[in-house]
Amino acid sequence: MNTTDVLVIGGGTGGYSTALRAAALGLRVVLAERDLIGGTCLHRGCIPSKAMLHAAELVDGITEARERWGVKATVDSLDWPALVATRDSIVARNHQGVAGNLQTARVRVVQGSARLTGPRTVRIEGAGEFTARRGIVLATGSRPRLLPGLTADGRRVVTSDDALFAAELPASVVVLGGGAIGVEYASFHRSMGAEVTLVEAAERLLPLEDEDVGRHLARGLKKRGIAVRTGSTLTGTELLPDGIRATVRTPKGEEVVIEAERLLVAVGRVPVTDGLGLEAAGLSTDGRGFVPPADWSRLETAVPGIHVVGDLLPPPSLGLAHASFAEGLLVAETLAGIPTRPVDYATVPRVTYSSPQTASVGLTEAQARARGLEIKVNTMPLTATAKGMVHGQGGMVKVIAAADGAGGEATGAVLGVHLVGPHVSEMVAESQLIVAWDAEPADVAQHIHAHPTLSEAVGETFLTLAGRGLHQH
Repeated sequence: MNTTDVLVIGGGTGGYSTALRAAALGLRVVLAERDLIGGTCLHRGCIPSKAMLHAAELVDGITEARERWGVKATVDSLDWPALVATRDSIVARNHQGVAGNLQTARVRVVQGSARLTGPRTVRIEGAGEFTARRGIVLATGSRPRLLPGLTADGRRVVTSDDALFAAELPASVVVLGGGAIGVEYASFHRSMGAEVTLVEAAERLLPLEDEDVGRHLARGLKKRGIAVRTGSTLTGTELLPDGIRATVRTPKGEEVVIEAERLLVAVGRVPVTDGLGLEAAGLSTDGRGFVPPADWSRLETAVPGIHVVGDLLPPPSLGLAHASFAEGLLVAETLAGIPTRPVDYATVPRVTYSSPQTASVGLTEAQARARGLEIKVNTMPLTATAKGMVHGQGGMVKVIAAADGAGGEATGAVLGVHLVGPHVSEMVAESQLIVAWDAEPADVAQHIHAHPTLSEAVGETFLTLAGRGLHQH
């Protein structure tokens, strides 16, 4: 009963995708999950947060209708319990779908904490010890990181998990961290009427993205009334009866005191390996808490037969749900003995669902130059198109291509595409294919983009790089 082909520890996106694919390939699979199938993404991250951001987009639309289009509409009030109920219904339906798929695939789901007891054995709380003939997959995910000296009380100092399930919305919030999670929560709270201060220690928002992405994003957030403080650090926090008093050091060394109802800490996430029993299998984490693979082409650790997917992986893995799906497919096919290709992390799209949105794939301009590449860069504002003017959110399309030839023409492959503006999360798929297939600007320029659309700015950017610019020179 307790012998299987594959045993997966963790039922998040990486874990359940591994289980589903392995089962489809004819392997017997046991999936151990101590909480809820679907993991962080489904229950505390991607899905519920994007549902809330959609509600925020609706509120923003009413504001825009009144202020730009003469539609005299107002938001009389916000029924927070109704919003939460709709969000939770979406999560519940997704959860039922994933659970149903696992059941249909005949994956045995065992509820309980699991720990390694050897290189092929796992003990699951309440279910006994299991043996995996083909291999074990570690997919235990991550949790929000807190800074030393900060303790989340779930009311005045909160993590992204706490903020998602708050009983009510704050009237003011300081968001610490200008990465994707912090930016999204800052955007959401501002849409819902809160006074928002966004604090980021790096010199720009989304510091891992292209410099122009951070610049355009900051401009859009400031336009919405968010106080953006980059190059700034939190130096002190005082708890008040109904909020917090935060002290922030600016780039000039000045100390600024900000009072708000809530401090939302969004400074990243850390891998969850507590109680996993890595030592019993001959494994250990690196200095950052990740479980590094010895073979990235198989995502296999130094212990043969033990594989890793999802947030336990160090960079270049991205800690993104859609990357975890790809990792799960790779590991399942590896365990089934099917030839596979390594995950190409350079072509995984990166999206921030704020208002405005950002979406990128491939190299930033700084990364390309650091590699010593000869490049040609073209940037086009979305407001240079009619549809961009209609939306009125600003934004841009930026393309980085290899420059071949004596004249420095962009006749080499496209290295990176970076988008800022409305709905760019839905526009990045084309750019992913362009970068992944090593297309050149001339290859893209021959394809016609619909007019008027936001995506025609992408087409126009490539036309110009190919020497055929129409509206851009």
